[in-house]
Amino acid sequence: MTTLHLRVGFMPLVDCALVVLAKDEGFAEAEGLHLELVREVSWSNLRDKLNVRLFDAAHMLGPAAIAATLGIGGVKAPMAAPLALNRDGAAITLSLRRFEELSRLADGDLSDPAVSARALAAMVARRKAAGLPPLTFAAVFGFSTHIYLLGEWLENAGLRLGEDIRFEVVPPPQTVEALASGRIDGFCAGAPWNSAAVAAGVGAMVHASVDLRRNCHDKVLAWRADDVQRRASAVTKLGKAILKASDWACRLENVPRMAQHLSAPDRLALPVALIENILRGDLIQGAGRPPRSIAPFVRFDREALRPDPDDADWVLADMQRAGQVAATPQMREIARGVFLPAYFESISSTDRNQPKI
Repeated sequence: MTTLHLRVGFMPLVDCALVVLAKDEGFAEAEGLHLELVREVSWSNLRDKLNVRLFDAAHMLGPAAIAATLGIGGVKAPMAAPLALNRDGAAITLSLRRFEELSRLADGDLSDPAVSARALAAMVARRKAAGLPPLTFAAVFGFSTHIYLLGEWLENAGLRLGEDIRFEVVPPPQTVEALASGRIDGFCAGAPWNSAAVAAGVGAMVHASVDLRRNCHDKVLAWRADDVQRRASAVTKLGKAILKASDWACRLENVPRMAQHLSAPDRLALPVALIENILRGDLIQGAGRPPRSIAPFVRFDREALRPDPDDADWVLADMQRAGQVAATPQMREIARGVFLPAYFESISSTDRNQPKI
């Protein structure tokens, strides 16, 4: 059997796991693929390299794939997602100082997003009255689940990101340093960077994404749109490898080995124990609070991998709410077309006929 070489870009996040497992556990090799995994430094780099075919496929933010397809943000790069790679797994983290302020101002249970948002509004008002600069929050990219989750949280208190609170883009691996240096007051990102900030003693987790939106759309396996038909065999082979990785990842006895794979220096480069706890849904919160259990915190099951065009409606609505786009019916049709559930069903149905790992 001829081996097909595929170069796949990824960002160092727990939700790149299925791409890593496809290579490291041999699922891609069994499909006749040689995967070359390339760790990237920013989502814009990853998007651009996929667009110019330096990558064959990529671990990609779903909203970034939609934005690129629509030509929003200065780059038009039509993309397609025959599979998602996860659901959930993000969180909002504040610096310890800001979390302590939030706790003092909270009227009620701070775990309630409405309570925490009202406390944040009080903090914003106090700073404005005192002539202090606005708070600065970060998300990992301008078109991401994370910026829209931040927006939803702030809306609970009538606040707008970019107006009442300054906004910065900070790539995931840089969020902990940005928080520690005081450059930002908080951020929303995917695992493991919230836990890494808590473990470093510089942050406290306020809300997990499931507190704001359950089964939240997140990352996809993105291809150039014209490659889905042109390179159908490669798309199918990689899709089958990802599905096998999903089945393997959902077996609890495999969690320690999965954490070992992800902790490698060319993957996440973080302690195994930190990653294993995230995979088990045991989350450190910081600020003297006990760990919180959310199992699963990051979903890798097959149903989570089904690309759902309805998620595009949510993304487009949030893009409009954030002032990024004035949505039209044609945009909605194009955005929904990024996600390919029929392709997923085709890959999944043929894969089900094969022995399980």
